[in-house]
Amino acid sequence: MKLVELIPNFSDGRNRTVIDLLEKSVKSVPDAKLLDSEMDYDHNRSVLTVVCSLDHVIDLAFNLIKTAAENIDMNVQSGLHPRFGATDIMPLVPLEDTSMEECIELSQGLGMKVGKELGIPVFMYAYSAKTPERKNLENIRNKKFQIEELRSAIGTGNYIPDYGPEVVGSAGATIIGARDFLIAYNIYLNTDDIKIGRKIASAIRARDGGFACVKSLAFKMPEKNLVQISMNIVNYRKNPVYRIFEAVKTEAKGFGVYPVKSEFIGMVPQEALVDSFNHYLMSGLKNKNVLDYAPGKI
Repeated sequence: MKLVELIPNFSDGRNRTVIDLLEKSVKSVPDAKLLDSEMDYDHNRSVLTVVCSLDHVIDLAFNLIKTAAENIDMNVQSGLHPRFGATDIMPLVPLEDTSMEECIELSQGLGMKVGKELGIPVFMYAYSAKTPERKNLENIRNKKFQIEELRSAIGTGNYIPDYGPEVVGSAGATIIGARDFLIAYNIYLNTDDIKIGRKIASAIRARDGGFACVKSLAFKMPEKNLVQISMNIVNYRKNPVYRIFEAVKTEAKGFGVYPVKSEFIGMVPQEALVDSFNHYLMSGLKNKNVLDYAPGKI
């Protein structure tokens, strides 16, 4: 059986009823298995991780986007995380014998179906992008350009949808595409100074000369009174998790702060975890104290 991983991001991390409906949509599709479900109150965002057979990918993804559109109103939604729509992004990741080309074809079929049948503007990204500038997600939706800006810009310049209408309704727009596996990783700092967080995020991200395979943003988390460094690690072999953690720790030390905890969002390859465990185990053995690694234990 050829398998595809779907990691849809929804613009609701506060209403358990809505997430229950989305999880129910997964269970209604043959061969679909829900691996993980994450809710974040501050970001007002949820992420599901689902594995499905190639034959049922479009049905599953369409049902999830439809359910989100019916239950998440972007006219009143707010949150820290950048967002375009009820289903903000719908990535398709090939697993095992499934090819990237197959996922690209599925994503285009899904985009066409969503645009036509649900009337939601669809922007294709990553390997499914129809123009080079849309390959990178941040060139479509970013912290400075979100649904509020899209409402007036849609249909002009770079904001002509690949599928669907040139108008933004209550479900907003959806970004769909086939991509490689990535790790979503957050580090929390013992400060509420967002300026420090932004400087650290800038120091480690590829766009500003940091790690080649890291995208990062800083967020002030009012419920936790902490600053979060939110990252996507697009190649964990080139940029191991432990190396990124140590870089953030070093940058933070220069501002007199330190990491208090870190977390993964969604699934993580076992290899990435083993690499980090081995690194800290060997570091501990060299220092003759395996457990003495604080503050900011990974």
